[in-house]
Amino acid sequence: MFLILTLALLPLGLIALVASLQAIETADLEKEALLRVAVSQSARKLTADLESDRTALQLTVNNLAATPSDTSICDRLNLFLAKNDRDGGRYAIYDRAGRALCASNPDFAPIVPPQERFGGPTAQLLDGAPYLLTRVRSHDDQLVGLIYYSRAHLESAADPATALQNRRLSLHEGHRRLDLSRARPFPVGTVGLTSLSAPLEPPNIVLTMTVRDPPETLARTLSLFLPLVMWFAAAAIGWFVVNRLLIRPLVLLRRTVAAYHPGEVLEPMRRVRTPAREIIALGETFREISEDVATHEAEMAEGLETQRKLTREVHHRVKNNLQIIASLINLHARSAHEPEAVEAYASIQRRVDALSVVHRNHFAELEENRGVGVRALISELSASLRGTAPAEARRFGIQIDCDDLHISQDVAVPIAFLTTELVELAMRLDPRGRMHISVQWQQDDRALLAIQSSGLRESPTMSAYLDDRYGRVLTGLSRQLRAPLDHDGKAGRYAIAITILP
Repeated sequence: MFLILTLALLPLGLIALVASLQAIETADLEKEALLRVAVSQSARKLTADLESDRTALQLTVNNLAATPSDTSICDRLNLFLAKNDRDGGRYAIYDRAGRALCASNPDFAPIVPPQERFGGPTAQLLDGAPYLLTRVRSHDDQLVGLIYYSRAHLESAADPATALQNRRLSLHEGHRRLDLSRARPFPVGTVGLTSLSAPLEPPNIVLTMTVRDPPETLARTLSLFLPLVMWFAAAAIGWFVVNRLLIRPLVLLRRTVAAYHPGEVLEPMRRVRTPAREIIALGETFREISEDVATHEAEMAEGLETQRKLTREVHHRVKNNLQIIASLINLHARSAHEPEAVEAYASIQRRVDALSVVHRNHFAELEENRGVGVRALISELSASLRGTAPAEARRFGIQIDCDDLHISQDVAVPIAFLTTELVELAMRLDPRGRMHISVQWQQDDRALLAIQSSGLRESPTMSAYLDDRYGRVLTGLSRQLRAPLDHDGKAGRYAIAITILP
């Protein structure tokens, strides 16, 4: 496929390369190089002219500052500037009092106000007047010489030696602009303009040369659009070749694979015809994979059924073992005569019953894989605790308020033991009291388990029980739940955050 595409696009690529590089890139580079040379020449010529006049003016103002009575130097300056400027070279020299010591034309109205003559840059463009102003101050800063360069003189001085058609020259100083060319400047937004700039001396004035691209001709139009036409032709040929030999076979192969159901054996190459060996090999690979998947599906289904039977058998035996342990504890409790022994057996049996409740609920939820239901676990555990309560705590009330939440077995076991420990502790401290157990959802995967009873309030007796063994057990269970167990002694309330299943 790579060879076919290469041979199909090679002639078009060669033609596009020759036409584009020779007809467009060469012409544009030559035009830009010519424009760069022209603007550099113009900037150097104009800078040299300005520097020559500025030097002559500097000598004049220094001489007048030294010998004010010698005004003959003004005539020599006038003659020098007249030779360089065909418009007569407009200039004037002023003192601090505003008097004109000499000028090219006494009738020439001053453009720069007296208060601005000594201030400002060495060269600047004037607002509202088509002149470039050059300013020179004497060595004692008492005299200032001003030269006004007209637009015609500046264009003549900046005229490049290289002949460029449709060129426009302009000077820029910040927001100020002075067009030097006699022809009108190009309108704003004109398409096909190329501009390059070069700084003068002083560098605050920039000379910009703008040329317009040559008009569009038939040859230039063909040279511009030939690569696009060839690109379109190459894309069309490439699309046709790739579509017929690659895309269509891949689409058919994708449809066959998308309609695949586990357990089937794919035969995609019955419908796909292509000379591409890679696609043929891919179809054969899919067929081999489907055969392996079908074999593994059958093996996994058989193994899963066997595992399900074994799991049910294990849970059944664990449940039976817990029942046997509970029965043995009950038999030993009946043969005991000491109250402490009877109470110890009852305490052990309550914890075995708590574990049995957790396991029974976990086995009931195993088929749905939703975990252990909190409400069912707390309800059954409360009923079991009340059934095994001491005689004096037969009327101990337990109120349950739980949301419909589910937890894992790793969380259910410590919750069951924690509830058993707190209920037993409350029964011992206040046998006729009541207890409120709530599990409320908080946010995301967290819920709050709260157990409150009057028997869990702070008291010396409760502190003794906690120090004896209940405190260590509660601390260990809270560590299993990975959360702190909060105790409000005045309200008799224990609370801990637990993790729930989504």
